[in-house]
Amino acid sequence: MTNLAGLASALKRRALARTEERDRRPYASFPACILIVDAERLGDPDRAIARLPSASAVILRDYRVPDRAARAAQLAAVCRRRRLRLLVGVASDADVRLALAVGAGGVHLPERVVAHGGRRWRIWRRPGWLVTAAAHAPAALARARRAGADAVLLSAVFPTSSHPGGKTIGPLRFAAWTRAAGMPVYALGGMTPHAARRLLPSGAIGIAAIGGFAAPPDQSSSAP
Repeated sequence: MTNLAGLASALKRRALARTEERDRRPYASFPACILIVDAERLGDPDRAIARLPSASAVILRDYRVPDRAARAAQLAAVCRRRRLRLLVGVASDADVRLALAVGAGGVHLPERVVAHGGRRWRIWRRPGWLVTAAAHAPAALARARRAGADAVLLSAVFPTSSHPGGKTIGPLRFAAWTRAAGMPVYALGGMTPHAARRLLPSGAIGIAAIGGFAAPPDQSSSAP
């Protein structure tokens, strides 16, 4: 069975094939896999990071973890060794300064930050940074594009164990929203190999997940 990382790469290849040639070069450097580090739902990220292919990305999303600066520095060192890109989740100016301090490869913007006009991260943006944003609906996709994000993590595509009974987008709406987004979109929520196969025609540039990349290739859990 093809694992989740392999299917993420297949999504990226298909997305690039549909992209006009003038836009293809910058998108080619985007990661196909994005691992979200969340202490409550992932715990020790080492196993998941070890499964990531090189050129993937890791988002430090924990905002209330004790000694977040030390956690960021430790992840930055691991990512440098593994040739991964670390993005620091930004809830305040201090988070952007943290991203700079540890030499992160970019930042991730929660949907609420974008919705409330948070653009101060632009003051500190560095050449080569990847800036991603969270979105759950077309309006949020549009706001992320206007805010200057490079790509969006759109969720929840499928049901997840962390939000049982929560609203999901589904593969058809996900594909429609992705094609209309005007920017690269990552699928997040319920990402398993079986689910990812249903998104191959969607135009998504890759997959973001918390537990999905830590699972063995033959596991079909509903971790986001």
